[in-house]
Amino acid sequence: MRKLLLAAGFALAAAPALAETTEIRVHYAIPTIWADTQEKLAAAFMAANPDVKITIDGPAESYAEGVQRLLRESIAGTLPEVAYVGLNRWRILEDRGLTRPLDALIDDGAFAKAGYTPALRSLGQFEGKQHALATSASTLVMYVNPTLVERAGGSMETFPTTFDGVIELAGRIDALGDGIDGIWVDRHDWRFQSLLGSYGGRPMTEDESDITLDSAAGIAAAGLYGRFVKEGGMKSYIDDDARQAFPAGTLGIMLESSSLLTRFTEAAGDRFDVTVKPLPVAAEDKSSVYFPTGGSAIVLLTEDPAKREAAWRYMRFVTGPEGARIVVENTGYAPTNALVLKDDAYLGAFYADNPNAKTAHAQVAAYAGPWYAFPGAEGVAVTDLIAAALVDVAEGADPKERITTLAETLRDELDMK
Repeated sequence: MRKLLLAAGFALAAAPALAETTEIRVHYAIPTIWADTQEKLAAAFMAANPDVKITIDGPAESYAEGVQRLLRESIAGTLPEVAYVGLNRWRILEDRGLTRPLDALIDDGAFAKAGYTPALRSLGQFEGKQHALATSASTLVMYVNPTLVERAGGSMETFPTTFDGVIELAGRIDALGDGIDGIWVDRHDWRFQSLLGSYGGRPMTEDESDITLDSAAGIAAAGLYGRFVKEGGMKSYIDDDARQAFPAGTLGIMLESSSLLTRFTEAAGDRFDVTVKPLPVAAEDKSSVYFPTGGSAIVLLTEDPAKREAAWRYMRFVTGPEGARIVVENTGYAPTNALVLKDDAYLGAFYADNPNAKTAHAQVAAYAGPWYAFPGAEGVAVTDLIAAALVDVAEGADPKERITTLAETLRDELDMK
């Protein structure tokens, strides 16, 4: 009995050390896409790492709101250990000195073998340092209702590959009446950057010394908003209304993030077969085409040694092949780990059952690049000004005049004169 008691005593003494856990708080945004996925990522990670507890903060409704919340928490001293932020937003945190560079944690050779290609790493790099790791990727694609296309005299086999053709088809769908609308795209910086990239344009010069939105490419891309309304029947939905109208079967063509594929497919149910088509490429020089990659990246925000080690393990897991598999299967985002695309063991069956996802992810592979972030403290305000200009063009403003004025305003905002 004495030996049993002694053994029990030793076990109890050792128990606290074995049971010690490190808690990691995780921030994320856009619960309509990410809520279930975040829970699955956390559960899978904790199953493999029982010494780490993942606590998920209440989500922000958007990436912009999420960054503002993180800035407030930095002042209050209540930052989480890691945060998922928009690919065009993490530089705002870096500019405030909040992100912790990851370079000291990375073995370049091993990292490359683990599926982190230079292109994928570039989404989280600035001035030669790795500040973030991409966790999801999306580009602007066309969601199409084949039933409405056929009713309008078209077919998916001959679906147009140019903006002119898409707008003409949208006009015919809109003419069906009965509450049917032809086409829709949000008045939003990322969507505009995508249309701009289709024409081979960029928001700024490479050295960030000047705005280039008022180029021929920028004016043509902005002009699409007016044409979508006038010729294609685009209504002034807010994004949530449009995202309900498409799966309900009352919107023919929707230009939207590939990340919404799962949501639209489930919401449409048996009404129609949601079909994804790549965004038209308008530039003659295809090498100039550049579709900004939407999605998110994860950043490290803690300096605490124990929490940093645990947080790094979590970051590696969610950006590794198993984490990428969970993200792809549950969100519609393209993977940000190359091993997932090379090894069919991860997503081979998924792509066989989901050809729409393969179409969307192939576009990411062909044309994706960093989502451009405007520099400085006014970066977020600049995106709001762009959105306001697109609303004006959609409502009838001359695209050349409005975008030229916008460019001059942005030069003032960013102190480029």
